[in-house]
Amino acid sequence: MKVLVTGGAGYIGSVAVESLRAAGHTVAVFDNLYMGHREAVDPEVTFFEADLADRKAVDEALASFAPDSIMHFAAYSLVGESVEKPFKYLGDNVVNGINLIESAIEHGVERFILSSTANLFDEPETIPISEKEKLIPGSPYGESKFFLERILHWANRTKGLRYAALRYFNAAGCTATRGEDHDPETHLIPLILQVALGQRENIKIFGDDYDTNDGTCIRDYIHVSDLAQAHILALEALKEHETLHYNLGNGSGFSVKEVVETVREVTGHPIPAETTPRRAGDPAMLIADSRKVRSELGWDPQYPDLKSIVQSAWDWHQAHPNGY
Repeated sequence: MKVLVTGGAGYIGSVAVESLRAAGHTVAVFDNLYMGHREAVDPEVTFFEADLADRKAVDEALASFAPDSIMHFAAYSLVGESVEKPFKYLGDNVVNGINLIESAIEHGVERFILSSTANLFDEPETIPISEKEKLIPGSPYGESKFFLERILHWANRTKGLRYAALRYFNAAGCTATRGEDHDPETHLIPLILQVALGQRENIKIFGDDYDTNDGTCIRDYIHVSDLAQAHILALEALKEHETLHYNLGNGSGFSVKEVVETVREVTGHPIPAETTPRRAGDPAMLIADSRKVRSELGWDPQYPDLKSIVQSAWDWHQAHPNGY
């Protein structure tokens, strides 16, 4: 297939590109490099440096590359920032997504994969969280992804665009050549690794009084390569299905303290930790029920344990201590 990957210079998008090419697909990347890195894009891949807000640029890229499928990763994605700047997220993420979806339909794209989020589930009634859970977004960021899922619903109903919405939990880990390099960094594992690299004095633990086994928040970590494989499986499945919705996670959670201890074990560094007050809006526990995608698509994560995820991240960060 010919697949256009928006946000393909970013963390998850670049790994998806790598996996798509390994599977034999022809790939092009569309990215404005706001958070992505040109070095993360293979020089053999067609690259459109442009912004989804520029509808003309979107049309030109689709006309030039003529993809039959799109994987849409590009978005503002910081939950905390979305609370501070809600209209940036409710505006740009949604409008840019509409630009892409509408252009995709006009240019004959058949399949669309949306990078969605576990932030659709603010206060879940049941843990692990299945696809039957009520969608109550936990932030303007989550709301923007919810809007895009609904827009795709109507794009399918009215225009026949087949789509999959993949709601994943905490992406983590690296491949040998593609890693996590954000500025600012907000994800727990790379922040802890910065301590091991001597780039940060300690790691802050936001709250240790939650109703969990050790008082710290529990999250479901899924290796970025396993996420990429789920996207490819969904792309293939859309040949037979009109719409797909899946929650992607390992199905087991790890507390913040457990993650810190695992990084200590992998790196051999003491990792000083400082407990600070809770952050507003952090639920105690988020764990995915991914039995549906495992059963229907045969998805089989290759990095089910936290230690292997952390080890892959540590290997990349040691080789790239200053990122790309």
